[in-house]
Amino acid sequence: MAFTQDDISINTLIGQGSFVSGDVKINGFIRVDGDVDGNIQTQSNVIIGDKSRVRGNINAASCIIGGIVTGDVTAPKGIKLLSGSVLIGDIVTKSLQIEENVIFNGHCISLKNEEEFNNESKKFMDAQVIRSRVI
Repeated sequence: MAFTQDDISINTLIGQGSFVSGDVKINGFIRVDGDVDGNIQTQSNVIIGDKSRVRGNINAASCIIGGIVTGDVTAPKGIKLLSGSVLIGDIVTKSLQIEENVIFNGHCISLKNEEEFNNESKKFMDAQVIRSRVI
């Protein structure tokens, strides 16, 4: 999960002590050090700081998690769970790194082959849509 030169400039920062209620859709790199109660979506990268909490799904190119996330994380380029982080939700990625002392409870799809990844992630997303609409 290597960052290119364009990937290191943070466009949006949700600082420590801040709280966002609602979905966040960003055009660029975002770092969250506060709390978010809603989904986070970007075509770039996401960093969830070690003191932050996110209750919602994350959709990004890549994601580094140091805090607590309750929701599904989809990041084709890669996901890294730092020591002390908590993820209660499902993972869909091509590359997964999990450090020591991490709590992860959910399903994981991690396939490097592009075609296999696309097929399995589509099946997973279809199943998620069906589950979300069941009464």
